[in-house]
Amino acid sequence: MASLAVIYNGTLFPSLDGLLLEPNCIIFLIMLGKLLLNLFVFGARRRSMNPSFLGYFSVSLALVDFSLLMAIFFISCFHDFALGEVKFIKYHICLLTQIISFTYGILHYPVFLVAGLDYFLIIAQSSKVKYAGVCEKLVYSGVILLIWIAAFYYILTGSLDYSVLERNASFISYLCPFYVSSQSFWLAVGILSVTCSILVVCWFEVVSLLQSVKMMYYFNETVLLFSFVPRGTQQGLGRKRLLTTFVICFLGTWVPFAVLQVILLFLGAQIPGYMDMNVPWLYFLNSFLIGTVCWFKRSEVQLSEKLFLADPFVSWKFCFSPLNSELAKAAENPAQAEKPFILIT
Repeated sequence: MASLAVIYNGTLFPSLDGLLLEPNCIIFLIMLGKLLLNLFVFGARRRSMNPSFLGYFSVSLALVDFSLLMAIFFISCFHDFALGEVKFIKYHICLLTQIISFTYGILHYPVFLVAGLDYFLIIAQSSKVKYAGVCEKLVYSGVILLIWIAAFYYILTGSLDYSVLERNASFISYLCPFYVSSQSFWLAVGILSVTCSILVVCWFEVVSLLQSVKMMYYFNETVLLFSFVPRGTQQGLGRKRLLTTFVICFLGTWVPFAVLQVILLFLGAQIPGYMDMNVPWLYFLNSFLIGTVCWFKRSEVQLSEKLFLADPFVSWKFCFSPLNSELAKAAENPAQAEKPFILIT
């Protein structure tokens, strides 16, 4: 059968009958890979996570990703079908993905700010409470639901020009542009700039800290033992040592993800909004926020066990318990010691 072509605005385009499957399959495979990555990160957590805003939001994001994946699957399988008065065809795959891209793209700043406020409030609360009550979980769920509703409402009523999409409906499945968020770009730039600046300012402390590292087998886990001896007792030096330990703990877990962010920034990669917001990115922000809050509230945070348990990857309490020779002896004979919080690799 001869191939067909159409003319649009004086430009010759090939028939889309044989091309519709390819972009839809690509989007489906990308979303499937993202969903598997989300599940892998959930399963890779080192410890149970205390309820927090970012923890709940990560679950809600995974559920929205799963919903989009199922929508793409059903539209691809059943082709043209009607649900109530709405008829779905293949170009709706691009339309739904565009809506999700816009929605994810505007959520980075609000999620970052609300999560930071949440951790400051956790420190202000009683430090003896380790598990959130039903009311606190309901508050988290309500805030997250409100954020999603507000974001979708904003996108569906103001940011998306549906008249343009309808006029070009036959070309959307082939030429399917996606929104690239500037919010995630500037957040990544800010986090990497702060981290690199601390490494430069605390370079001598970083070197001495790394030179003191010992690898040990402790409570059936491989751990890194930092046994440096502070060179002074000045208050400023103590703060600098603490800041250095924070950075080492943060990068000890997230350096592969940080390097990936640096590569993407240098390459100027345009990541679609529906991929830019993901569970690994949220946990990366989670660790950075907890470390930041611990630093600013270091005089109060030592009593806030709940804040430390909000990060399932980094053992922040280790930063407030400098490891010394007594701890090294305890590591060699753990049966005689109470298990401390340390940096686990």
